[in-house]
Amino acid sequence: MRQIVIISGKGGTGKTSLSAALATMGEQLTVADCDVDAANLHLLLQPDDHSRHPFSTGAKAVIDQQLCTQCGACMDACRFDAIRYQEDRYIISETSCDGCRLCMRICPADAISMIESNGSYWTSGTFRNGWMVHARLEPGEENSGKLVNVVREQSRQLSEQMGVETILIDGPPGTGCPAISAMSGTDLALLVTEPSRSGFHDLRRVKQLADGFGIPSVVVINKYDLNEQVTAEIEAWCRSGKLPLIGRIPFEPAVVEAMLQCRTVVEWAPRSAAAGEIAAIHRQIFQS
Repeated sequence: MRQIVIISGKGGTGKTSLSAALATMGEQLTVADCDVDAANLHLLLQPDDHSRHPFSTGAKAVIDQQLCTQCGACMDACRFDAIRYQEDRYIISETSCDGCRLCMRICPADAISMIESNGSYWTSGTFRNGWMVHARLEPGEENSGKLVNVVREQSRQLSEQMGVETILIDGPPGTGCPAISAMSGTDLALLVTEPSRSGFHDLRRVKQLADGFGIPSVVVINKYDLNEQVTAEIEAWCRSGKLPLIGRIPFEPAVVEAMLQCRTVVEWAPRSAAAGEIAAIHRQIFQS
């Protein structure tokens, strides 16, 4: 089973648009949307979700006002400023609470308990060219790296069950825990960048991450014609590092038009320059 991760050092490079386009070409595959903090691949692929499962991100503290003696020990001890005195009682901010349980342990009246946070979830189903697993992390919740791992594991199990040979992973931006969880153990990292200073800077960072895992990398420059000077610098950097540059996708209104129709550019405008370049990228990745 081959696992290909599409990743970028920063958001807004067009990583998800490329992932969706590649997912709707060629043989059937399994798609794993691992950008759980801001999942949007489902907007283009429109999957038919067959199952939905809760994901616990930890626990939050709550105060039983019937038991609380208003001693204030919990507020004094909280390092996250999650507890405040308001309207003659102590209350805990759900978004500020880190779930460390310190307040529960020191409360002399045993008025504080922990309630599991299970607003996050992951789903699995089908889309028009295969199977898909995606997730949604509740706003303000943590453990996105763990949820990414769940999405990847479920994608692997689903692929084995359905006899699918390829998993395409739409990874999160950045180089933090979610990106590490999405990239580790994959067979190829497709690094998507844009011709901007921040895009070039973060491309180098995510390349270092892939190298740290010993994962072979290839590069695609999206919207390359918006700044051809920076594009030339990225190309020179790829040549100096013997890093394969497998695609230069032009900026094209057809890409936006396709997204407005919840379609990929290769479906909506197959004769466009962007679609032609993506088709060439697909051949190099999946038919090599």
